[in-house]
Amino acid sequence: MVNIQISPSASSQFEPTIAVNWLNPSVMVVVAVDFRAGPANIGLYKSIDAGATWSTVLLPLPAGFAGIEAPHIDYIFPNTFVVAAHAFDADGLSGSIVSYISNDNASSFGAPVIVNQGFGQFVNDDQVVVISDKAGSSPFFGNIYTGYTHDYNTQFIPGNTIFFNRSQDGGNSYERPLLLSSVNVFEEFPGIAITLNGILIVGWITQPPGTSEFIVRISQDGGSTFAAQTIITSVVVVPSPLPGYQFRCLTYPSLAADISNAPASRGNVYAVWQDYREGYSDIFLSISTDFGQTWGAPKPIANSPVGSQNFFPAITVSPTDGAVFVSYYTNRVSPLNLDVFLATSRDGGTTFINTRITTTSFSVAGLQVIGDYIGNAIVPQTGRLVTAWTDTRTGTENIWVGDNQ
Repeated sequence: MVNIQISPSASSQFEPTIAVNWLNPSVMVVVAVDFRAGPANIGLYKSIDAGATWSTVLLPLPAGFAGIEAPHIDYIFPNTFVVAAHAFDADGLSGSIVSYISNDNASSFGAPVIVNQGFGQFVNDDQVVVISDKAGSSPFFGNIYTGYTHDYNTQFIPGNTIFFNRSQDGGNSYERPLLLSSVNVFEEFPGIAITLNGILIVGWITQPPGTSEFIVRISQDGGSTFAAQTIITSVVVVPSPLPGYQFRCLTYPSLAADISNAPASRGNVYAVWQDYREGYSDIFLSISTDFGQTWGAPKPIANSPVGSQNFFPAITVSPTDGAVFVSYYTNRVSPLNLDVFLATSRDGGTTFINTRITTTSFSVAGLQVIGDYIGNAIVPQTGRLVTAWTDTRTGTENIWVGDNQ
């Protein structure tokens, strides 16, 4: 298992996500917040040799904005990549969700498209996730979906909600936003899963001071309408900063569905999150076998020593055999330092084996932000799971990749 640094050491980067071309898995693309030019930009790191070497560029900043962050990437058949991110003005306000599309394997990108516009101290859109429908049996194949946190009255009596947009034209435009959550509670950014038959599931975790719950809403018409909310489970939100550290530690969901034809698990939907119910942060999983209508009892899957901190889970399910992969940060190897581990299940989430991805622990002492997430991507043909994360072994926050092979 090899770890490779893919971003420049001279500046800091964090919040990576990764996507792989399923038809040509030699092409891998990572995006992350990158500070090499001064303000926050999106660094795009591309490999055309299955991750052995990487090139790097910055995506163009949208006109009228001073910086851009919180990027997320996904792959679309046959040679398209979509990137969504949070662009903001010089005052850190007017946060807007923007989207970039490349139709040539991330060699070039079109001008950014506004998904939802922010407005000064009144509207700030942030914490976006983007996913395309790649389920071969879905009637909505090729749709692009975005979910994000929509903050309002940010400098007055603030609130936040979960919003959703879709594109049915390959990311050239996005339809009107839908409000999915209640205005009476606070939420962190959502997760999205697309099932074997194209059913769409969007989930989020409500935050203190109110009751914390993992909530999902389901769309059976490709994101046109959503059913009433379903509660998966109550959640004990992890303290932020995480005890023993200084960086913020948001509690949010990651969702994925099995779009394979594996008889034992096809159609399963998996939800993972970090939870403090045991007095420390652990990774929990719940499974739905009826396309998100009902959910099984939550269970821990990290098998980490009691009292260790495990957080920022990211889930991916193989579209070929239904294998479930959950990567996460943990301090189980060297307390106060961090590693990345991978929990793998090959029996539909019944049991998990946890393995170390990082080859050395790294320090996050004194850091206020290490980014709020990490990312996974699957190579369907070989079962190779590639993870991208923020690592400080060079003395700076840089983006590294490793895999399960």
